[in-house]
Amino acid sequence: MSYQLTIEPLGQTLDVEDGQTILDAALRAGIYLPHACCHGLCGTCKIQVLDGEIDHGEASSFALMEYEREEGKALACCAMLESDVVIEAEVDEEPDARNLLVQDYSGTVTRIENLTPTIKGVWIKLDAPIEFQAGQYINLKIPGEHGARAFSIASSPARAHEIELNVRHVPGGRGTGWVHEQLKAGERVQLAGPYGRFFVRRSAHDKEGLGYLFLAGGSGLSSPCSMVLELLESGCDKPITLINGARSREELYHHDEFTRLATEHPNFTYVAALSNEPEGSDWSGARGFVHDAAKAHFGNDFRGHKAYLCGPPLMIEACISTLMQGRLFERDIYTEKFISAADAQQVRSPLFHRV
Repeated sequence: MSYQLTIEPLGQTLDVEDGQTILDAALRAGIYLPHACCHGLCGTCKIQVLDGEIDHGEASSFALMEYEREEGKALACCAMLESDVVIEAEVDEEPDARNLLVQDYSGTVTRIENLTPTIKGVWIKLDAPIEFQAGQYINLKIPGEHGARAFSIASSPARAHEIELNVRHVPGGRGTGWVHEQLKAGERVQLAGPYGRFFVRRSAHDKEGLGYLFLAGGSGLSSPCSMVLELLESGCDKPITLINGARSREELYHHDEFTRLATEHPNFTYVAALSNEPEGSDWSGARGFVHDAAKAHFGNDFRGHKAYLCGPPLMIEACISTLMQGRLFERDIYTEKFISAADAQQVRSPLFHRV
């Protein structure tokens, strides 16, 4: 059985299948609704139900408070229709966004590598190429009744037949536990995508002559990796800076590749910062957190850039504060948080509306 969903202010109506979420139905119809974690944890996809009945699904009580439910709010990534429904959603126009339809894909795992003690690189050769914007992610289906998990694509969009995922093991996490402990090269997998609104705003950079600043931490490097690769492959001549943070040298991955790219491209600068590297080691690079390294590298003046931040919530918060102190403000800062269930209780930054 299906119901009809009307999305305001667009005035568009679409059919939603039984058990299908509002977000999935919209994205598969080519209608973008703001979203991030896709698991009811972050609240990015919050909508207003104007008419009809919905099931809230597994929406977190922290991302969607009880009083908000009573006011008719819902999370599009979890909500399912129980009648014909009319919703109101924030639909922003983004000149650089490509509204690519979400589709299902099948593929074969070609290789798995230990990038660090806690992060695995997984390469999947797809039966059909996936079209995506650098910075977007896919939902990888987990066997059994565990649904799917979101992983950013680390490879360039030019490699549409084989994608790279960087998967950090989350203690107790069923999805990441399966990837780290059970998934093998040669296995068949199912995934859907592309998802997300994290991409470079090239038209703004070109119009305003702004440089690109990427700040990444841990497996949050995956999205900036794809973005940097695409910019360099396309011949971008604007200044591109990547500041990548890890706890120690053994937790730092793709370091040699970015070091090589920095020698090959005069407009690309790569800075690696280690926050917990043992004293006396042979590490000669920056020490401290990502925001510390950024502040030192730019002399606390980030004007002339747009910044793209990707990593755990605490890293994002610290970087936003540093960037704003260095005279870079909300309109020039874009974020992609890596949110786990443990992060659901964290409060959003009061300084930054898009977080």
